[in-house]
Amino acid sequence: MAKLDASKSGTFKIGGEIEINRLGFGAMRITGKGIWGEPEDRPEALRTLKRVPELGIDFIDTADSYGPDVSEELIHEALFPYEEMLIATKAGFQRTGPGVWKMDGRPEWLRSQALSSCKRLGVKRIDLWQLHRIDPKVPRHAQFAAIKSMIDDGIIRFAGLSEVSVADIEEASEVFPVVSVQNRYNLVDRGSEDVLDYCEANGIGFIPWYPLAAGDLAKEGSILDRIAKKHGAAPSQIALACVLKRSPVMLPIPGTSKVKHLEENVAAVNIELTDDEFALLDREGRTASQAA
Repeated sequence: MAKLDASKSGTFKIGGEIEINRLGFGAMRITGKGIWGEPEDRPEALRTLKRVPELGIDFIDTADSYGPDVSEELIHEALFPYEEMLIATKAGFQRTGPGVWKMDGRPEWLRSQALSSCKRLGVKRIDLWQLHRIDPKVPRHAQFAAIKSMIDDGIIRFAGLSEVSVADIEEASEVFPVVSVQNRYNLVDRGSEDVLDYCEANGIGFIPWYPLAAGDLAKEGSILDRIAKKHGAAPSQIALACVLKRSPVMLPIPGTSKVKHLEENVAAVNIELTDDEFALLDREGRTASQAA
């Protein structure tokens, strides 16, 4: 059995300075149902987090709203002091119950939440902080200016955006350097291709969330299924390998609260898709995305 080592995914430098392995870990699923409260199996969630660096993953993505607070607190309990790891977090939502998400981009809220994240994570500065959403109820420039002020005040080192367009990135970049973009993207959800291309052209890390999805392409007899069987892999592993091969700025963050699933995800870095296999999957994925 091939060694499980996320470093085989290649590396990327956030902001041109912080080098990480491209396959990361998303810490949303270590919370309870509806991304609310404590996880159903807290010991297993902690075991999963502790296994993360053992597998060569040195990039974890979380948010103050995951729990809320729970994800950051578990990360601190399991992994502090984060030796040679980048813990990225986000703010821009208020949570009032399971499955309830209310955007809040008020500058005072963003700053207070970033400071609270520092305390929960046990750090003096957040190396990568991302605006979870651009709040349409708050002037955009006010949100971007708040981020710039947090960089200037040393609360955060680098900043990114989530669920944005190319125009959004360009507008924000006039106020602060945008070093990462986190949009939904997977084999069959290709609505952010133009954003990915822009990120690649400008050295911006692209963090696809929900990266394992394959929709109908995962069905028995599909091209994805056939390629998966050829490699002795699960369709989700092939979907992840395809996402990784798509671009050198791609930083997928599949999440789980189970050690077994974490190890299955990391095993995807050992899959070497041929250019022909990638081209087939890419074409099928784009077709499926357009039909959705």
